Formats: sequence, C-alpha cells, structure tokens
Amino acid sequence: MKTKLSPKFWVALTIFSLVGQIAWVIENMYLNVFIYDMFNASADDISTMVAASAIAATLTTIFIGALSDKVGKRKLFMCGGYILWGISILGFALVRTDILEPIVPATVSVATVGVSLVIILDCLMTFFGSSANDAAFNAWLTDSTDETNRGSAEGINAMMPLVAILVVFGGFMFIPKEGNDAYWPTVFTIIGVSVLAIGIIGFFIIDDPKLTPSETSYMRNIVHGFLPSTVKGNPMLYIYLVCFIVFNISIQIFMPYLILYYEKSLAMADYVLIMAPAIVIASVVTAFWGKVYDKKGFGFSYNISFAWLCLGYILLYIFTAKGLVFIGSLFMMSGYLASMAVFGAKVRDLTPAGKAGMFQGVRIFSQVLVPGVIGPKIGAWILRDADKVLNGDGTYSFIPNQNIFLGALVAAFAAMAIMLVCTKLMKKKA
Repeated sequence: MKTKLSPKFWVALTIFSLVGQIAWVIENMYLNVFIYDMFNASADDISTMVAASAIAATLTTIFIGALSDKVGKRKLFMCGGYILWGISILGFALVRTDILEPIVPATVSVATVGVSLVIILDCLMTFFGSSANDAAFNAWLTDSTDETNRGSAEGINAMMPLVAILVVFGGFMFIPKEGNDAYWPTVFTIIGVSVLAIGIIGFFIIDDPKLTPSETSYMRNIVHGFLPSTVKGNPMLYIYLVCFIVFNISIQIFMPYLILYYEKSLAMADYVLIMAPAIVIASVVTAFWGKVYDKKGFGFSYNISFAWLCLGYILLYIFTAKGLVFIGSLFMMSGYLASMAVFGAKVRDLTPAGKAGMFQGVRIFSQVLVPGVIGPKIGAWILRDADKVLNGDGTYSFIPNQNIFLGALVAAFAAMAIMLVCTKLMKKKA
C-alpha cells in the first residue's frame, strides 16, 4: 500500500529542488555562456570548467554526505548550505572586465585571468551547492520516501531541471543582453539572493528524518560506497550506476554547448520562446513518468524514455528548421528527464537503508564526476574542427555544430548495450 507523504514534504521538495536546479542551470549552462561572452572562452576552457566543477562536486558529496550520516542530520547541511551557496553565486557579479582591467598587469590577458577566476569561483560555488543539494538534499529525499512513493517524488525532483531552465530563460529574456553591462551582474544577484532566501526559509519548513547517527568512523563512512565488499553486497546497485555513468556521458557531450548551439549555430535569437513549450511539456511528462515507474518498474519506463531521447538526438542531428528543432528538443528533453527520474528512483530503491549519505558520493560519482570529465571532453573533441567566428578584439570563437548530438546518440546506445549485457549476466549467475 502506498505511503502517503505530507503536504509539507511536497512543498519542501518542490521549492528546494526547483531553486537548487535554478542555481545548477546558472552553473551548468549560463556560466558557459558567461565566459564565452565575457572572456571569449574556447571549447577547451568550457570543458576544463565543467571537469573541475565535477571533481569538486564529487569530493564534496563524498565527504559531506558521510558527515551528515555521522551526525545524523540533514536539515542543517541543507539550509546552511543553501545560504552559503547563494552568497557564492553573488560573487560572480564581481567578475567583470571593468573591475579586472585596472588590477590585472598589462602583460597578462584579462580574458585569461577572467576565465581562471570563473573556474575557481565555480568550484567554490559547487562546494556549497553540492553540500546542500547533492549530499544533504538527496539524502533527505531518500530518507523521507520509500519504495511505494519514491517514483512519484523522483518524478517531481527530476522535472525541476527543465522547469528551472524555463524559469531562468523566461525570467531573464526580458533583460536586454546586448550592450548591457549590467546583464550578468543582475543575473547573478537575482539567483544568489533567491538561493540564500530559500536556505533561510528551509529552517522553518524542513522536517529532519529520524536518523540514528552512524556508529562507524567518519573515514569508514567516506570510503564505504567504494569498498569491494560494498560492491559485492549490492551488485545490482552498481550495475545500474555503471549504466548511469554512460547515460550521463551521453548528456554531457552536448549539454555544455546546447545554448551556444541554439544561439550561435542556428541563429535562434528567440530560442527561449521556441523552447518554452517544449520545456513545459517535457516537465509534465517527467512528473507523470515517475508514477509510471511506481506502477510498471524500471524496465518498461526506461525503455520508452530511452527511445524518446534517441529520437530527439536524431532529429536534432538531421534538422535545423525551427519547427523540427522544437520537436527534436521536446523528445530529447522528455527522454533525458524521464530517464533521470527512473534511474534516480531505481538507485534510491537499491540504496541500503540508513546509509543514504554514504552512497550520495557514489551517486554523484556516476552522475557528475565521470560524465562531467569525459562528456565535455568528447564534445570538445567533436567540435575540434568546428567553424570559427572573428570577434571584435581579434580573437576567434568556435561555433558548435550538430555533430554533438551524433556523439551523444552513440554514447546512449552504449549505455543500453551495457545494461542489457549486465542484466543477462546477473540472470545467469542467479
């Protein structure tokens, strides 16, 4: 029988997930555009930033997740982390050429310093964000749900990245960008204050799950998810995590360059208006798909969402007309987020009870670190011979092309092949 979750839980889940994902949109998509616009960053610069952030996120989640298990608290890490996360986002408003030029020596490129500062500040922001969201919030979500309602909760959680994109794109489309020196400081100020405010509100609406502090040592908690004995004791969990790695590599091949592709390659100045309906529809599909997982299980729900994803890749690779780009983006977004929902629910179902914090490091290793290092590098390699455009200062910027979707499609099929092979091997062993 399905366990009923309180209205207070759904409110906390919705606002913490949404605002957290809005902050991640700024990091995962807007920072790429920021250093491209502000400092003429290359594909390798963007790839380096994504990889550094992925490493920071993984290490943070491993250490803070284990610490939250040791302390037996989630609320403090969630709320305090969101407050510090918001403050760190505000710091990006100060990384501007008008501030850097007077203090950077003439022998040093302002663009090089700017890119380096953004990467460093991104890692700091990721530390606070991963402490609050990747480690504490995700452990809280696992602790607060069970196998009867986890798909529904994960459906809401998984749709929020798309809702966040819609909020960010829709909210900032009315702020003129070209020739507006205040555009980026305004973006970072609004997002930073919003995240900080939610951290404060959280102290009043979050209910801490009743947890018994871990009796094992802190260092043991840190390495628990990576021990051979843990893998041996939870083989199905790690099979799904391996597949999850390859799936997320597929996503990271194109995602860091997606906005640039719409804006620069397709010259879609109005891409926000075109993508908004696709985002709304995909979000509704994702919320519904969590309920499908609760009723039908992983196999049925993932096979369909995987087919949507691949169809989206194919359409985006072949076509550049706005209408077909919209349809391709709709299938891609629906497949991506619905697959994330069923993967997330399955991983939570297979996570040992009372050890959610310890396993957040393993989850983030699969979802962020390996994909965040490998995926963008593959994307940058695919774009190595991409067309370039001459900037006003004499530098060149690359123009992303549709080959990133072909690379993502190949990686997606690799994920499916690994899943099929591993599942058959496990059945034979059983």
